[in-house]
Amino acid sequence: MTKGKQIALRIVKIVRVVLIALVVLIAGYFAYVFLAYHRIGDQTLTPTALDAPVLGGDRSYTVTSYNIGFGAYEPDYGFFMDGGDRSWAWSEERLVANMDKIAAFLSDQKSDFTLVQEVDFDATRTYHLDERVILTKAMKNTSSIFAQNFDSPFLFYPFFQPHGNARSGLMTFSTAPISAAERVELPIETGLMKLVDLDRCYTKSRIVVGDGSGDLVLYNFHLSAYTSDGTIATEQLKLLLDDMEAEYQKGSYCIAGGDFNKDILGDSSIYFGKSDIEYSWAQPIPEGTFEGRHVSLVAPLDEEDPVPTCRNADGPYHKGQYVLTIDGFLVSDNVTVASAVIDTGFAYSDHNPVTMTFTLA
Repeated sequence: MTKGKQIALRIVKIVRVVLIALVVLIAGYFAYVFLAYHRIGDQTLTPTALDAPVLGGDRSYTVTSYNIGFGAYEPDYGFFMDGGDRSWAWSEERLVANMDKIAAFLSDQKSDFTLVQEVDFDATRTYHLDERVILTKAMKNTSSIFAQNFDSPFLFYPFFQPHGNARSGLMTFSTAPISAAERVELPIETGLMKLVDLDRCYTKSRIVVGDGSGDLVLYNFHLSAYTSDGTIATEQLKLLLDDMEAEYQKGSYCIAGGDFNKDILGDSSIYFGKSDIEYSWAQPIPEGTFEGRHVSLVAPLDEEDPVPTCRNADGPYHKGQYVLTIDGFLVSDNVTVASAVIDTGFAYSDHNPVTMTFTLA
């Protein structure tokens, strides 16, 4: 055998070994993902104690809902799953500074109730920062709960900066004592898509109304986004509505706030114009969803000065980017409301906060 053939055989062997090693690594990773996958399930939550009077039924209250985008979505941020090029916050220093601004903003609203989505803790994308601590420190004199929404296995993508473990949840703050609370599991996609859909839940906080007319039941939710056809978010919404209807029939006042991941205006482009790039991930809520129910949708919109609640973070925020309204509220018939979007210009998140004034009547 010539020396050239020997070298060629060695190269072939090396390539074969490398390919086998890659196959083993890939198979091992997929095995890890499936073995590590789990659902958190229903949980009883323990609210923080608060020495404050119970609610009165004779005044108006405010509730603010804000998806903070795990504190990373500054105006120059684009997320890889939305078409951008980032998987982590820009840096730990910028993340902390942005979270401090978010916390100060929420504190300054002085809302009676505050619902926050995408609050990270011990997550790769947020440098393992516990964002709950920053928010809790700012939201003084409140009773609060936290429920983990999802806990994903380590994602080795994008390859230049793997997204890693995503641990994130929902926080609720109340200036009246929360007497009881729970995490309620939502349905998600099955098969391989469940690895993208992640776990989902909503939280349910019970707040005593002092006149004995019925409890206020406050829901916080963040429905699925990265699904194959959008029907899962519709199923999740129906389950939430069923819960609210059952509470209403028992005499409770029901308010839910959060991120629907659906175009709750039906066609947001009517109000905000067509974007440079159209996306289909946010579908309208199907017709008939609210028929026969004592629960209705409160979609925040000032038609004279419309402000979207979300931008598609395929890159830095710019004119012509895909914007729409996917954040809002659900209320039972015994709650009277007025609602609006707070225009932050997407300064701290890919969402704008939404707020609602309501009375129990």
